This record gives sequence, structure tokens and C-alpha cells, in this order.
Amino acid sequence: MTLTPDQAIDAANEVFGRHPGYRALHAKGTLCTGTFTATPAGARLTRAAHMQGKPVKVTARVSNGGGNPDVPDYLPDVRGLAVKCYLPDGSRTDIVAQSAPRFPARTPEAFVELMHASHPSPSMPLKLTRFLARNPVAIRGLPANTLALLPPASYAVIRYYAVHAYRWIDSDGVSRYVRYTLVPHVSERPPSPLQARSRGRDYLQDDIRDRLSRGPVRFKLELQLAEVGDAVDDPTSVWPKSRQVVIAGTLELTGLETERETGGDVLVFDPVRVTDGIELSDDPILRFRERAYSASVARRAPPAG
Repeated sequence: MTLTPDQAIDAANEVFGRHPGYRALHAKGTLCTGTFTATPAGARLTRAAHMQGKPVKVTARVSNGGGNPDVPDYLPDVRGLAVKCYLPDGSRTDIVAQSAPRFPARTPEAFVELMHASHPSPSMPLKLTRFLARNPVAIRGLPANTLALLPPASYAVIRYYAVHAYRWIDSDGVSRYVRYTLVPHVSERPPSPLQARSRGRDYLQDDIRDRLSRGPVRFKLELQLAEVGDAVDDPTSVWPKSRQVVIAGTLELTGLETERETGGDVLVFDPVRVTDGIELSDDPILRFRERAYSASVARRAPPAG
């Protein structure tokens, strides 16, 4: 049976609880302001307006992956970095990335099954075993993804992977598929679980606020370029390390965003929101996300008065 967007949101609510006004996933996070500035190498790969070299304003959000806004930051979780670029013509385009480098499922149905299987309960080991038996591709990503769940020193020191491929088209109409990684300019050794717990329930939120009060937090936008034969429609696929890598720009977070998501404002970061010069692959997870986000937004939005 085909999964509907409402069923997917229901599944997230069943796992993490229902929290009116919050996202079904990535419910706890901090909004930031900043800029994105493309490099000449990035501009050569696409005619997209935000990639032409002039700084563009961004709104970004760092977050924990689960759907419970009250979860302590020190618990194991995927972390996220979502970026909304404001283009010169008034339109917008988004990047949505996560700390787990491998997406564990090829279909929305399999991802929902994994959410249920990973929810802590006495039956979790059995459910995970059944999921892996039906989805052996997920096993290959377990080592890297498990490490990504450990509490980090800061949102500012994590590598974030936008696991889907996008088709970039340059000014001459030449196209190639790419995957994005947001690479931090600084690195720090992660704390032990005990050290992370000692920093408090909201230590990641407090840390990013403190860092921004002292100066910008920067990430490089790194592109891996696909070659013929690489799977561009499968978010679980791994492209060879020999593929060309291009530094396409710098994301600079400069402060806290205090005006959005107040008074009923609903802010959405959607990986399907692209602009001229960037096109979607036929990845079924990517294509499903737009409809799932719409269903989630309908539940977050305040009722009409």
C-alpha cells in the first residue's frame, strides 16, 4: 500500500508524541541569520542566482532530529542544518542537511518502518532486526550513522550531508548531478556521553547562541560531482571517493533570528524548493518530502480565526 503524507506525519507523531505548533521532525532547534557567498568554481557549475558570487541573505536552523521539542540535547540523535537562501528576485531556495552521512532507506515506506523500529521499547531489537533483514542496504551505513548519533561538542563543528542528488545546469546548458556537504570551518573533539550530560539539557542551543555572540560560524559548501553510472536517484547509494569535489561557497551564520516563527509564523525548509539552474533527481524520498512537509505545515499552522 502506498504511504500518504498524512500517514507519514502520523507515524512521526506516534514515535515522538504530538506537539502542536512544532515540526513533526527536527522539533527542537535554534534559528540563525547570515549570508551565503558562492565561489567562482560554484558559479561555473550552475546559473542559479545565489551561486553567482554576490552574498545573499539566509535564514538557517540548527536542530536535533527527533520530533520532541523537550528532548535533552545530550541524548543520541541526528542533528540538522537547514538553510534558506533569499534570491535577488524575491524567491527562495533551500538546502536541508543532516549529520548522518548515509540515508538508511530507499522509499518513504521503509523510512517510516525504521522510525517505528528505532523507537526505544522492549521490542526495539526485534523490530530493528526485521527492518535490516528487509532492507539490507541500511546495514552498510550503520557504522557511520551510529557515530553521527553521538552528542557533538557543538552544532558548529558537525559535517552536514544533504543526502539527495540534484542536477546543476550551467549558463551553457551543460548539466551534472551533485551532492552537497556543509563542512565546518572548525573542529572539536566530541564530549563523552557523561560530559555532554553534565553540560545540561539545552547545551547545544546555549552553545550556538554563545558562539554567535562572539563571531560568525562558518561552513563550506562542498560538492561531490557524479559521473556516468553513479546512482543519482537512490539516497542510500555511495559515490566513489575518487569523484571530483568542488568548494562551491561559504555559509556564514552571524546572529540569531528573532523575528521568524513568532506570532503564528510558520517557517519551512524544503529540500524540493529549488530555483532555475538546479533541478531535482527522481529520488523517491526527495519527491515525497515536499508532500510530507505540506502535511506537517498544515498541522503546525494556527487555526483560522
